Amino acid sequence: MKELVIVSGKGGTGKTCVAGSLAVLARNKVMVDSDVDAANLHLLLQPEEHEKRPFYGLPKAVIEKKDCLECGLCTNLCRFDAIREFVVNPSACEGCGVCFHACPVDAVKMVDHLAGYLYLSDTKYGPLVHAQLGIAEGNSGKLVSAVRQQAKEIAEKEGHDLIITDGPPGIGCPVIASLSGVDLALIVTEPTLSGIHDLERVLALVEHFQGKAAVCINKWDLSPLNSREIESFCAAGDVSVVGKIPYEPAVNDAVRLGRPVVQYDCGRVAEEVVNMWDRLVKLLSL
Repeated sequence: MKELVIVSGKGGTGKTCVAGSLAVLARNKVMVDSDVDAANLHLLLQPEEHEKRPFYGLPKAVIEKKDCLECGLCTNLCRFDAIREFVVNPSACEGCGVCFHACPVDAVKMVDHLAGYLYLSDTKYGPLVHAQLGIAEGNSGKLVSAVRQQAKEIAEKEGHDLIITDGPPGIGCPVIASLSGVDLALIVTEPTLSGIHDLERVLALVEHFQGKAAVCINKWDLSPLNSREIESFCAAGDVSVVGKIPYEPAVNDAVRLGRPVVQYDCGRVAEEVVNMWDRLVKLLSL
């Protein structure tokens, strides 16, 4: 079983469009959306949910009024200003437990906190594992790891050869949780100065975890000069540029209709995505 994760240094590079198209092209796979802060792969794959599981994040503090001495120690120690008038604001509480350990009369309790849900769904392209955090909930990577683990269990149980993950943007904890232990990271970038900078950061992160990376340049023809700079940078680091997707206004129409671009009349875009998938198959040795 191989794992392919699609990431980007920032949001809006076309990562989910690429992931949705690869989900159509690949066979015998499980799809994962580990961008749990803003999951949107389901908008393209149109899944039918068959199981919904609660996800509990870090425990939150609760002050038992009947036991509280109102000494003010917890209020003074809380670095997040989560305690006002001896009541904990769950949206501000980080679950650090300082108030719990400091309370002289054990009036503070750490209770399980429902932070979101994990979904198991079916699509016409195969199983999809995705999740959704609640409003104002923090993402430490714990839910990302839970989503990935569930996908592995499904793949092993049903005999799937591949897991395709639509990862989160950036280089933070959720990205680290998405990258660890994967066979290949496909980095989607754009030919802009910020795109080049973010590409360098993600590549450095992949190298730090001794992973293997490939690059896709989306809308490469909007700036051929910057695209050549990206190719030169990748060549110097022995990183394969497996795709150069041209700009095509019809892609916006496909997204609005909730259709993967390879199943819509997107001209050269669909052709290049198919060619990119052929190159990824070779890199993954599928």
